[in-house]
Amino acid sequence: MTTQDEKHPGGGESPPDDAKLRGLLEKLDEATALLDGARDFAKPGKLPRVLDTARRVLLQEGGAAAIEARAQTLEQAGIFAGSDWETPQYLLPTLTTHALKSADPNTVVIEALSELRLLAVAKGEYLHPMISAEQAHHYLTQVMAINLWLLFGAPSEAERETQGRLANIPRHLFRHLAERIGYEHIVDSLIEEIWRILQQRPIQVEPVKQMITQIALCQTNPDIDLGASGQGADRLVSSLFGPTWACREDPGIEVYRERLASMDTAALQGEATGFARAMHDTGLVSPYHSVLLRHLLDHGDHLLAEALGLSATGRDCLLCYRELVSALIRGGVHPATPQAAYGLALTLERGILYQPPVAPAMWRQLSLTLSEWSQSRLNLAFGEAISPRARLLEGVLCMLGQPLGVGQGNNPTCQSARALSMWAYNDPDYLLQMVAWAARDDEIIMHFEGQPISSMASLSGVAQSLPMDLDPVSLIVVPHLDRIYAEMGRRCIGREGDPHRWVNPEFHGWWSGRGFRINVDVASGQLHELDTFLRHFYASYHPYYNGNQPLIHPQPAGIAVTDSAARFIGWHAITVLRVNLDPSDVMRVYFFNPNNDSGQDWGDGIKVSTAGHGERAGEASLPFEQFASRLYIFHYDPLERGELAQITQEELDRVIGHIHRSWGADRIPPTDLQADEGP
Repeated sequence: MTTQDEKHPGGGESPPDDAKLRGLLEKLDEATALLDGARDFAKPGKLPRVLDTARRVLLQEGGAAAIEARAQTLEQAGIFAGSDWETPQYLLPTLTTHALKSADPNTVVIEALSELRLLAVAKGEYLHPMISAEQAHHYLTQVMAINLWLLFGAPSEAERETQGRLANIPRHLFRHLAERIGYEHIVDSLIEEIWRILQQRPIQVEPVKQMITQIALCQTNPDIDLGASGQGADRLVSSLFGPTWACREDPGIEVYRERLASMDTAALQGEATGFARAMHDTGLVSPYHSVLLRHLLDHGDHLLAEALGLSATGRDCLLCYRELVSALIRGGVHPATPQAAYGLALTLERGILYQPPVAPAMWRQLSLTLSEWSQSRLNLAFGEAISPRARLLEGVLCMLGQPLGVGQGNNPTCQSARALSMWAYNDPDYLLQMVAWAARDDEIIMHFEGQPISSMASLSGVAQSLPMDLDPVSLIVVPHLDRIYAEMGRRCIGREGDPHRWVNPEFHGWWSGRGFRINVDVASGQLHELDTFLRHFYASYHPYYNGNQPLIHPQPAGIAVTDSAARFIGWHAITVLRVNLDPSDVMRVYFFNPNNDSGQDWGDGIKVSTAGHGERAGEASLPFEQFASRLYIFHYDPLERGELAQITQEELDRVIGHIHRSWGADRIPPTDLQADEGP
């Protein structure tokens, strides 16, 4: 007997022997063909029939497999056209829960169709022009983590009331996803994914916390047998719900507060050590930790330093600024804002309070009066469990402590995210000034070549709508920065060359090099003076060619991002942080990427590393040659010149080969092509 998979490696082109399903699939294929053949203006009229038939297919056993096999045909017919699902590279896993719980049948169906499309991409059956197999697999892993309840739980009463039979579609969908990806790998791959993300120490950890919560619910559900999987979950679950002896059974905030009141110094010492270890191990903070820190404000500096897990540097900073630290804990560290504790610990470890302007600026932040707009933005994004001022203070502490943990969210605002990170990293009092202006005054004024630019007087920015999926500081400041950045670009209209030459130093800070190189001709889009560009980059940044001069200030740079098939995706703003030999004596470029997750496969053997090669938390890295092959813009100090002639042609040819095989494949000037072909 031939199995279904042997006949159809895609996982089910032909449905099981079921007359009803076969009949529905015939109707679906007919409706899809009509949609495909319709003119663009007529497609909306053909769409309801396709969605209604797809809904009936998805309710049948084997329906999800049949849809997966038709995913490419459905998308090319235009089923996602004009909707949020049209651009899968921008989809957010966290939004799938709302879509799958919707009472609107079309929303549930189109979400299910989108997941099955991405499954086909992830399994290599559908080479998608906008998302790679790895990206699709990564997305589905996150979706399954957030929605584990769909895999193991029956529909709730609320679901049955609002969705009726529709509630079965997400369960059929997830059962099929699990079978195709492999039940035994799901929880283990989720845990591996969580640890990979946490190694990068992002500021925004809510998605990770949601994943861990789902794993915890599965562990405690007697109806769910995880088998041998999920062994590494205990450290993650305990870090949120029970890091220490006194809260290991997750008793609730009030019970824990009562237990603390009856503890002696030795018991408090044990609690402090346990919380600090869990926090620094994972980068996650339990709400119980906030309760302990507030309790320890009356129990001496030693226990407070212990609970924050401080080294000698952090302890000295705490002792010097004891009153300020106490005020920051009272103002910003609450059970609803626990990550503020980690941000505070890392801020003290950085020693930035010793910079004369920073401590006074933090006192200003503590009493800052927020505008109505800022308050409503924070409440809308994060809820009203805590005051907007405390929420913003948590964001400030996290950004100062984790300057490389800033993410741009699902928004085209990499320039603004990079600026916030760079200021937190290099000029923290300037960041605090920006926060004060934006949160209090609803306006930021920056200067471009001596002329003021107001964020309120400027036209629209790069982002078409106000971004919401950001950390508290970015939520308030990025809309202003985005408009100013766009206005600086508009003031460069008519100038020859790339506007970043003038915009980047004015936007990011005086330390951005005024020297500028680009290897793409702006007018034609073709590669331009590639050899000279690379020699200059080596001479400016490579220690072997610049007199062994380490990079002093972080520098803005632009890269050509490619997918795992080395296809060009777009231009992207990053920060070059340092260039050093890694533990294996390979010269690497360590850089900051504001795109929320730096671990990426850029194709042609180039995989960005985030751990294991000497990276600090939040850094990405690549060997120098590989990084140079994705670079298209960099800044340098024109007064510091390296030796251009010393780089061997063989080394440059390796870099140029990477460029020609990836993002530069369609940008090679005709003269270079003739030279490559030879006589």
